[in-house]
Amino acid sequence: MNTDEFRKNGYAFVDWAADYLEEIEKYPVKARVKPGDIKSQIPGSPPEKGEKMEEIFGDFKEIIIPGMTHWQHPGWFAYFPANNSPESILAELLTAGMGAQCMVWATSPAATELEEVVTEWLKQMLHLPEDWAGVIQDTASTATLCALLTAREWKSNFQVNEKGMEGKFVIYVSQEAHSSAEKGGKIAGFGRGNIRYIETDEKFAMKPEELERAIIEDQEKGMRPTAVVATLGTTSSGAFDPLDELGRICKKHSVWLHVDAAYAGPAAMLEEKRHLFRGLENVDSFVFNPHKWLLTNFDCSVYYVKNPELLTRTMSIDPEYLKTAHDQEVKNFRDWGVPLGRRFRALKLWFVLRSYGTEGLQEFLREHIRLGEFFKNLVLEDPDFELMAPAELGLVCFRYNSGDIKGENLDNFNRQLMEGINSRGEVFLTHTVLGEKFVLRMAIGQRTTREEHVRKAWEIIKEETRNLKDK
Repeated sequence: MNTDEFRKNGYAFVDWAADYLEEIEKYPVKARVKPGDIKSQIPGSPPEKGEKMEEIFGDFKEIIIPGMTHWQHPGWFAYFPANNSPESILAELLTAGMGAQCMVWATSPAATELEEVVTEWLKQMLHLPEDWAGVIQDTASTATLCALLTAREWKSNFQVNEKGMEGKFVIYVSQEAHSSAEKGGKIAGFGRGNIRYIETDEKFAMKPEELERAIIEDQEKGMRPTAVVATLGTTSSGAFDPLDELGRICKKHSVWLHVDAAYAGPAAMLEEKRHLFRGLENVDSFVFNPHKWLLTNFDCSVYYVKNPELLTRTMSIDPEYLKTAHDQEVKNFRDWGVPLGRRFRALKLWFVLRSYGTEGLQEFLREHIRLGEFFKNLVLEDPDFELMAPAELGLVCFRYNSGDIKGENLDNFNRQLMEGINSRGEVFLTHTVLGEKFVLRMAIGQRTTREEHVRKAWEIIKEETRNLKDK
């Protein structure tokens, strides 16, 4: 493809993307395909000769798009959001055009220094401790793995990297922690048997007294309590672990405290929500995802550490072929995470932060919180439904429970209700289990979601409830 053809196709692709964003409500939120439907339409062998871009683009529209679930749809209320924005999309185009590999300062000086700037901006916007240093990772799962690896080396005086695992290192998470904590624990060599799941309270937040009891028990058994993974905004219910108390316990017992704020982190921008983040001064590492609730295309996860030297000592490896003349003067972010190769993620974040500004992002977040409160009140005002967890932000956990169905039958009713809601294609909700009860999750946070879409979702929920009861 020459540059003239590239320009022609590029214009067509940008037009398609703009139309997609403008007309996205014409698509069902969730893909209506069965396993194997897409593969069956694509040849099993690669083409011998090159094909025209018009044909490839045509297949994209005819084969791929019907098999996509549309995360940017205003009826997206599943999982958590994975927002993009026009600004972020355009920045990604520029990044792809340059094709940069940003592993060290010398390979792309602007990429490294812009990453330093945007992580500093975000630290100020979220009112995070001044002495923290930031780096952009791909996901919170990777950041949590980095935290656990660093905690392991810190606790072992960096001997595990040298000699392998020779101690009974233990990590602690709440019963509501994200699965990435367990996965990270396994990859980092702790082993599933050395992961302690700490009981939660009626708000589904970790109980500090139970954490301390578990740490003391392990110490008495000759174990080595190493790290606690706390959560601000759990995936199931949006619960906030009490950092103040957890931090004091971790400091007392010399345990690393990592905070997963993948979804809720941006709420620290808001004065009225800052109390939820009290205790950050005792945290060793912290992660949140701009690709969830801050309008930046996936993937983009910002990871902060109190002591970056511990991170770089854990991750650094220095073969001759990677050494450069400026290594002593600059940050080489290849030493701040698992992969050597790095994408230029800071560019899209820079575009978003500059285009929206702090005030624009605060307005964006407050509107979703308002819509969460609006939906919560719809649930509370209806005698046939009940709220299942506190709703601090845009996530509302609820279920049908008019009192006429009991136990397992009630769980089955709510499961069928969710399936009926999602089958219509206008909205998409997911579920969780809280206190052994099947619960529906309404996660409000998509960029284009307005009150009319929340009202529509409630109408669908009510209508599908009536349909299910009439069966």
